[in-house]
Amino acid sequence: MHKATILFNPNSGRRGKKRDAELNHAIGIIQSAGVHTELTVCRSSQEATDNARCAVAAGSDTVFACGGDGTIHDVIQGLAGTPVALAVLPFGTANALAHDLRIPLRPSAAAQVAVEGKSKVRRIPLGRIEYEDFTGKSSARYFTVAAGIGVDAHLFYKLTAQLKNRSGMTAYYLKAWQLWATYNMRRFEVEYANGNGLRQHASLTELLAVRIRFFGNILRELVPGASLDCSDLRAVMCRTASRNAYLQYVAGALLGRPWNIDGIDLVSCSEVVCRLPQNSNGNNSDGHSEDRVYVEADGELLGRLPARMTMQPDALSLVVPA
Repeated sequence: MHKATILFNPNSGRRGKKRDAELNHAIGIIQSAGVHTELTVCRSSQEATDNARCAVAAGSDTVFACGGDGTIHDVIQGLAGTPVALAVLPFGTANALAHDLRIPLRPSAAAQVAVEGKSKVRRIPLGRIEYEDFTGKSSARYFTVAAGIGVDAHLFYKLTAQLKNRSGMTAYYLKAWQLWATYNMRRFEVEYANGNGLRQHASLTELLAVRIRFFGNILRELVPGASLDCSDLRAVMCRTASRNAYLQYVAGALLGRPWNIDGIDLVSCSEVVCRLPQNSNGNNSDGHSEDRVYVEADGELLGRLPARMTMQPDALSLVVPA
């Protein structure tokens, strides 16, 4: 590591003098290791992506994403397919990717691991999701943690980042629980293929493609077999609209005892295509969009169906603890 660009999201996590001091401490550690650094504050998703691309063009060998999983998600859009490595300084609320990579959650400690000979560069594939954005245009994003269609994306549509940042994960989970209990589960059609090209069909209420093994916090391992090194998508497919089945699956994940739940399948696949049923236009009887099926990736609401998920091999370099 010789030249690093540090991209800081001031809207990530909790604000205050302590956070600013921790950022300065982390930057000092990186500079003390002889790394030339440049700090850029990114106040929007697009700024983070654009500045990551600028860092690549300017010859940085490493980009530090200072924020949470949403910040990382924005930064990898500019780094995917390049040799420039991503390093993480966790400043978010959940920090799922940092948990999975066993990166210290204190940014200064994460900086020490990254620059003091305690790290290595790991090349991984990325998930890729194509979807319709909220202006009706086709778009695509890469993801590292997970991409979801259905119930969880609807929750991100209803929840706000301000609630999470202001009140923390406990209040966020409680609000999510309230919304989930009243959500009218909507079905969508799925066609998916395994590595052999065999195509299958399903009618689902939720699809969650997961790329990491360990989420941290209370969730821990959600999908057995998921891994950043896996060349396939590891997906939870919910054929049921039973809330009890959802609860049983999550309870098994919380207890570290995955159970076989009727109506919920774990599938490894190379491609997933999701569409609304043919007799649906995405509107309710009043012409509003409350019944549309939404799409999220890495906790960021992206758009709506139709959508397609695939894998991009050899896509990203990560600085991880050795």
